[in-house]
Amino acid sequence: MTMLKAREIALALREGRTTPHDVLETCLAAIAERDANVGAFCALDPAAGRAKARGGDFGGTALAGLPFAVKDIIDTRDLPTAYGSPLFAGYRPRADAPVVGQALRAGGLLLGKTVTTEFAFLKPSQTRNPRRLTHSPGGSSSGSAAAVAAGMVPFALGTQTGGSVVRPASYCGVTGYKPTYRLLPALGMKTFSWHLDTMGLFAARVTDVAFAASALTGRDLSIEGFGTAPRIGMLATARDASASADAHAALAAAARAVEAAGARIVPITLPEELEAADAVHGTIQDFEAALALMDEFTHHRAALSEGLRAHLEAASAITPEAYDEARRIGKRGRHVLGTLFGEVDALLTFSAPGTAPEGFASTGSPMFNRLWTLMGCPTINITGLTGADGLPMGVQLVGRFGRDRAALSLAALVEGAIAV
Repeated sequence: MTMLKAREIALALREGRTTPHDVLETCLAAIAERDANVGAFCALDPAAGRAKARGGDFGGTALAGLPFAVKDIIDTRDLPTAYGSPLFAGYRPRADAPVVGQALRAGGLLLGKTVTTEFAFLKPSQTRNPRRLTHSPGGSSSGSAAAVAAGMVPFALGTQTGGSVVRPASYCGVTGYKPTYRLLPALGMKTFSWHLDTMGLFAARVTDVAFAASALTGRDLSIEGFGTAPRIGMLATARDASASADAHAALAAAARAVEAAGARIVPITLPEELEAADAVHGTIQDFEAALALMDEFTHHRAALSEGLRAHLEAASAITPEAYDEARRIGKRGRHVLGTLFGEVDALLTFSAPGTAPEGFASTGSPMFNRLWTLMGCPTINITGLTGADGLPMGVQLVGRFGRDRAALSLAALVEGAIAV
């Protein structure tokens, strides 16, 4: 199964070596062939897509008619947005989310909406992992990760509140990029936690997510070189024993590869202030979720899944005092992390506890992602490694807040080193 390379296709479009219509037909053919088994898409309008591909003026734009997909937690005016819930079946927003508008302004062609979990929470979706259909694709950006992995679309938008970009990217064997908090606007989506919800991108390679993010934001996020050997921190945390043998082997292999490529590996133990911050992620998330979903919980409780109902019931008992203290702990953690990045250029850690779980009882654990979502710093799942079961096993690079270009460049270095 070959993934579509966003940057290369966009360059071919700009140079006239292919057309938006031809690229769109390639995507639609892949969807017709594979999506009945994968279940990545929940809304498609091929006729509208073809009309836009033929009649759109993409000249002078970065994406030049490149198709993309959008997680169904994000508002789109031309396609329904159900937020993964039957409560909103058939709902048509009056406006695109700003991030969708950025993609359209950059010359992107909206292909379809991808499946998400119920309000981007924990209930597994219908989507299957394209790498092995009997295994989970992760959540909650399951459809976006699977659509890219199955070669149905060159790039897709997703979101992360705990680990919903990096983890499914690892499970499905694609590059997942969670940018610095608010680099991509999180307006126009169904909020779960306003201090944590972060827009992200899925594509084949690091250079592809960097290209797409650059096109959307107008920032120079192109991959750059390093004049001196970068310092990569090999992170040890209190959760490492929960990672599988596959995850440990992948991380060790990545460290050996990047060291052979000229980087300096620096052992780092996660400071206690950051361990404390990791522990309060759930307090912040759940206090805000109880408010964000107050109307649904109050007026439509029976339409919510049993798991979400119980979670919101428990979340409503979190006191403002506990929430405020959790916010203070998170702030202290960010200060300590800033100091830590004075010693290293990036951190290397697990993307997920292991390869994609068999079956669909769970979307997997965000235990190796949630801290970095709370810290707001850029993280990238890097592909190229596999577990003993033959499924993808990603590693996660964590960069400094606001230094996304440097983080992406270091992730490309790791990606290239693994591929050697």
